[in-house]
Amino acid sequence: MDDQTKNLILAFALSLAVIMGWFALFPPPEPQPADTASQSELVTPPAAQGTDPAQATPAAEPVEQAVRVAIDTPRLTGSISLTGGRFDDLQLRGYRETVAENSDLVHLLNPVGGTRQAFYALFGWSPRGTLDYEMVPGPNTVWEQVGANDLMPDTPITLRWENGAGLTFTRVISVDDDYVFTLDQSVENTTDAPVSLDPYGILAQHGVPEDLQSFFISHEGLVEMNDGSLIEDKYSAMESYTVSDRERTPTRLENVASNGWIGFTSKYFMAALIGVPGQGYTSVAQYVPGADIYQASMRQPTVTVQPGETASVESMLFTGAKEFETLSRYEDAGIERLTDAIDWGWFFFLTRPIFQVLNLIFGILGNMGWSILVLTLFLKALLLPLAWKSYVSMARMKELQPEMAKIKERAGEDRQKLQQEMMALYREKKVNPAAGCLPILLQIPIFFSLYKVIFVTIELRHAPWLWVFNDLSAPDPTSLYNLFGLLPWDAPVTGSILATVFLGLLPLLFGASMWFQMRLNPAPPDPMQATIFNWMPWVFMFVMGGFASGLLIYWIGNNIITFTQQFLIMSAHGSRPDVFGNIKASVKRKNGKAK
Repeated sequence: MDDQTKNLILAFALSLAVIMGWFALFPPPEPQPADTASQSELVTPPAAQGTDPAQATPAAEPVEQAVRVAIDTPRLTGSISLTGGRFDDLQLRGYRETVAENSDLVHLLNPVGGTRQAFYALFGWSPRGTLDYEMVPGPNTVWEQVGANDLMPDTPITLRWENGAGLTFTRVISVDDDYVFTLDQSVENTTDAPVSLDPYGILAQHGVPEDLQSFFISHEGLVEMNDGSLIEDKYSAMESYTVSDRERTPTRLENVASNGWIGFTSKYFMAALIGVPGQGYTSVAQYVPGADIYQASMRQPTVTVQPGETASVESMLFTGAKEFETLSRYEDAGIERLTDAIDWGWFFFLTRPIFQVLNLIFGILGNMGWSILVLTLFLKALLLPLAWKSYVSMARMKELQPEMAKIKERAGEDRQKLQQEMMALYREKKVNPAAGCLPILLQIPIFFSLYKVIFVTIELRHAPWLWVFNDLSAPDPTSLYNLFGLLPWDAPVTGSILATVFLGLLPLLFGASMWFQMRLNPAPPDPMQATIFNWMPWVFMFVMGGFASGLLIYWIGNNIITFTQQFLIMSAHGSRPDVFGNIKASVKRKNGKAK
């Protein structure tokens, strides 16, 4: 081994040691708990034009003791508070916080003053003309339930409130078998003058969510569909949509002509206000810095109710998991592009069909791990024509090695002559030296798209495969630290330095399969290139160690299939790879240099 190679390896080892030492001495700061002082404040509904904004500042009281109506559906459980008619207590059946059987259900909506960050939806009316906020139901209005039934798919609930000045407000809330609530709100006018009101819906998130991942590959924050245009803003971007204490006018309004929705999304779950298909509205995004509240609102067109008449409006609220099939059903029912709530990314033209094929295979096999391996076979079969051409070209290149050696000997140090004669040889023998790069280049977008699928789709969340692999969206749970469970102590915590050093079974299999695949070709004659050639699989093994298990399953399967394809195709064309000879050459050293 020459001095340059030694220096390269030493630099790599020292860099790794410095990085590990830095994180050991200066670990990332723990996330700060949410400021509970702001939990008692409530953002106001969007003020209607022509009203006094100062009147639109009611304060909300904590609602733990409020009277509630239970929600009981196949997919949801929780309650609606009669104080404000707020949707602020909702858990998702079938989804738990962790893979443990006794883990708590995922909490999507939470009340003000509770143990979790407040996140809730409320609906109401903004007054116009001679009306004021005392004459319309608001965040602190105590509604009366008509009847005593729970909210279930086949039994809606009815809430009523009279303002004592001739207006009666009624709210009928229904829910389907999945994740959508429908609100039919009506106003009965028994006065002798017409009244005008603006119906609205609000989603309020108190503070940045504590479980926010802030990872570039997945959008979390505001998401909106505006007549076919997808709008995404992170919480940090929303902070520019501020509302001052005196002038409650949001800085971002969007007019939606006929179809859309707006809400907040995490990687797997979403709450969104949905416009009635075919009806326009104004969407509002705003941030109140004093209370640290992020808000998405939907302001529907003004309703005017004549004396002795009743007027009604319909609103919809989605609160649930971003399941592709469920979102697709809602799209079929007229909610435009709801499946785009899933963050398909820039390669959506690959990510979405790859997921659909994977989901189709899963529907047949019922196991996501095996489905990923079958998908790998499918993708490799799809690329087989290009792979065939590539490996045939590699076999032809191997046949030309004696003639290439003669050209190098004749050209000597004349680089231009060497290149000209090489190109002439390639043209004569009809060989494309770049053909071997095609499968690798095509693997890059496919690899990234599959990574995206595994990272952002809820179908991979907590998806089991076999043995201890019970969450393919998480890193390998095994570890060399305890000999993969044989020793009587736990594996290092995922994400720690020890977990990075003491790899699990899948990263080790990935490194080994990549190393064997690279042994199909002899190492480059240049010592530096040969060193990089030998170290690359092991460096990638550590890099991939923290990736999702499902992605490693795909890549291991891909390496094995690629090895098999190349070996068989090149052998069929008279250029059988000398795998064992290449392995011996890669490890054999004499006088510090590779033979």
